[in-house]
Amino acid sequence: MPVVVDPDSAVLGDLLTALPPGGHGMDTTEKLAAWLDNRPDEYVAVIGPGVDFAVALEVCETLRFTRPTVSVVVVRDQVDTDVLTKAMHAGVRDVVPTRDLAAVSGAVERAYQLWIALRGPGGVARQGRIVACFSPKGGVGKTTAAVNLALALADRGARQVCLVDLDLAFGDVAITLQLFPSHSIEHAIGSEDVLDFHLLEPILTRHEDSLMVLAAPSTPDARDRITPTLVARTLRVLAENFDFVVIDTAPAFDELTLTALDEVDECVMVATLDVPTLKNVKVALETMDALGIAQGHRHLLLNRADDEVGIGAEKVEAILGLRIAAQVATSVEIAAATNAGRPIVAVKPDHASSAQFQQLASRLSGTPAAPTPVSTMKATTPQNPREERGGFFRRRR
Repeated sequence: MPVVVDPDSAVLGDLLTALPPGGHGMDTTEKLAAWLDNRPDEYVAVIGPGVDFAVALEVCETLRFTRPTVSVVVVRDQVDTDVLTKAMHAGVRDVVPTRDLAAVSGAVERAYQLWIALRGPGGVARQGRIVACFSPKGGVGKTTAAVNLALALADRGARQVCLVDLDLAFGDVAITLQLFPSHSIEHAIGSEDVLDFHLLEPILTRHEDSLMVLAAPSTPDARDRITPTLVARTLRVLAENFDFVVIDTAPAFDELTLTALDEVDECVMVATLDVPTLKNVKVALETMDALGIAQGHRHLLLNRADDEVGIGAEKVEAILGLRIAAQVATSVEIAAATNAGRPIVAVKPDHASSAQFQQLASRLSGTPAAPTPVSTMKATTPQNPREERGGFFRRRR
């Protein structure tokens, strides 16, 4: 589906008329980044005259390496030799005058023909996004966060989501959802070289809320027989068949967890308001920096975020150097919903905590979030501008 970007709604409307049916318009390049991250089959982005030329060139230079099948068409009020030269060096596919809608249509059609030629007879493989919920310390609510985030992403079947329990020794995803799986990732052991979705699908367990689950082994000893190759292959196969793959990781930097983190597109860091946890999360972030894991794509979820403990959101951000993406306050209702096998997002979608998970899901999926219910909880702090800018500079597998 072609996409056009311009902050002027009138210009945006005119340019959309030059696109094929189903074209989508947006007002910022940040929204374009989120759009492209979630649509591996996109073939053209039209950047209108209202977008600064330097920004348009930066977008194109990045896409030239990260998404070479996406053509960029730049629309300018003035097209001269200087504009054409800079555009050519950045890899812009076409530069057309603002008022020449026929030229815009022609450029979009040429982009489509090029995309058809580049993808070949087999087509472009689907590629969903892999999201890890990680914390270096246990007991912070990581599994609860992963389960609720997966349900929020599934959004009653709007997206295909698979939740993977990679806490292979003591995973609790199945029991949190009141599932009793007959198969787990243990049943894929030995199939590393031949694993595909036909082999993987039978060992998935369906949850009633449009969610598929790959459970952890039922006994801790199976963990020693699961290889990093199997973990990596499993995640890649799932990403080719689901819109989102959400991972509940083990609370440690072991070999299997590092293998999983190396595959992720987004990482949700779960922390609570206590000094030992914040210290461990700080060390974990520094380790991830050194390893190049999810740089620019980390989201801090602050669990049990209550002011009474004496550590505020501003202090947490200062300690970790990371803006808070979501805050979930302590709530008996969350624990009660989890104990009943019906996580809060499923049983009370209008709850303030559910709204936080839904907003985080919206951030990860690049779709508008529902209005947040009025509550006594502090508003979520915006994401670090440097990290939002990472949309066009995401680490590619």
